[in-house]
Amino acid sequence: MPQTTTGVTSTRAASLDGRQFRFEGSLDAPFEPGDFVTLHGTDGQAYVAQVDDVDFTMGGTLSGSGRIFGPIGDDGRADTDGSIQFASGQLRRADAAVVDGLFGDAGATLEMGDLSATDGVTARLLPRRFNRHTFWCGQSGSGKTYALGVLLEQLLLHTALPMVVFDPNADFVRMREHNPRNAAAGDSADSDILAGRDIRVLRPHGAGSDGLRVRFTDMLMQSRAAVLRLNPLVQREEYNELLHLEERLGAVDASRIVPTLEDRHLPAATALKARIENLRIVDWAIWAGDHEAATEVLDERPDATVLDLGGFTYPEEHLVVALAVLDDLWAKRESRRPILIVIDEAHNLCSPDGESPLHIAVRERIIQIAAEGRKFGLWLLLSTQRPSKIHPGIISQCDNLVLMKLNSPLDLAELGETFGFAPRGMLARSPQFRQGEGLFAGGFAPAPAIVSVRPRLTREGGIDVDVPARARTDSNTGGGV
Repeated sequence: MPQTTTGVTSTRAASLDGRQFRFEGSLDAPFEPGDFVTLHGTDGQAYVAQVDDVDFTMGGTLSGSGRIFGPIGDDGRADTDGSIQFASGQLRRADAAVVDGLFGDAGATLEMGDLSATDGVTARLLPRRFNRHTFWCGQSGSGKTYALGVLLEQLLLHTALPMVVFDPNADFVRMREHNPRNAAAGDSADSDILAGRDIRVLRPHGAGSDGLRVRFTDMLMQSRAAVLRLNPLVQREEYNELLHLEERLGAVDASRIVPTLEDRHLPAATALKARIENLRIVDWAIWAGDHEAATEVLDERPDATVLDLGGFTYPEEHLVVALAVLDDLWAKRESRRPILIVIDEAHNLCSPDGESPLHIAVRERIIQIAAEGRKFGLWLLLSTQRPSKIHPGIISQCDNLVLMKLNSPLDLAELGETFGFAPRGMLARSPQFRQGEGLFAGGFAPAPAIVSVRPRLTREGGIDVDVPARARTDSNTGGGV
């Protein structure tokens, strides 16, 4: 049997099914939820496992439970498809080689950072399991958006999965630029690879092909009505005028709708014209006209398309862009062209509290994609500060979880109920996470792991503003120090 452990303790463990185990012992070498361990049975067989929960007593003893990944073979590798019942054994800390094999043998290639539980082991995720929805959560200052940037870089390096990023704070608009702070060995080559990826950044008021625009007349009828705040039963005449506008006159650019309605000389057309003018919709900078629309850019499937949703003049423009893009992806779902839909600060688009017609339309489309989009290759990654800020019908469809620092007991309890695969003992450690540290659990992780996220290869766009320092002066002389 190869050497697989370090550090002998007096902790004893037992398993009835070869999958779960319980343990108890002294505090010679206390364990924490998330620690990787090996179980050594009385028959000499070793198993790689992980501690889920720990309970300490004032008397100096500990007990807890965990999961067994599989027996360790003569080659030092864990057979994660095997399970063997054993009556009792000794619990020890797993060495780095065993834990590293657990991640490497699973085919995990997305390098997210260092495992907090085992020195010298890189935490890696499974790229193939991003064909499930992912929920990414952490309070302000936790490093949530920075860590998300690390993941997007890894996906761009190791997969051909296109992505569209809804970016409200310009955090990802510099993904084509090398991060000069990162001089780690090997990172320069990866930065060069990223610089060669097809990354399109579309901005409000951007010139030419870099502008973030959509076409009003390409939007679904229900979506156009939401833009105009039209109810088909309450504003029947105006809605009907809009319904038949394109049918009667052919495709009309947004800038021509008002003059066209004016030429109609009908009460309903006049009322619809007044509505458009009152809402100042023609003044919005998002209409494509002769320029390329964001939906047309996405049809080309660049490696990444970043939609910079900040900086619009009118507060509902970002919702119209999101609705147009999501509607278009849904309308073309039968083509089954995979794409990762990344929504940072997702509460801006799918909060359960938004009640305007546009908020409702965007939220309902995201709910539909969450419930039915997976089989068509429409995969969501939603990032936000609190789970309560996202409609529960969306969170419940997510199979992957990333949790950064989160202090709220109510939020942690909600995550525990929703994501049963995340050990509660590891969730409970979240308030003590340092900046940039997070729990990765679910289908994309070979094992639930607390990770200290690695530096970004590319520049971060939305860096925090520092507090300005005041120059120190000598109180006696008035001179600078």
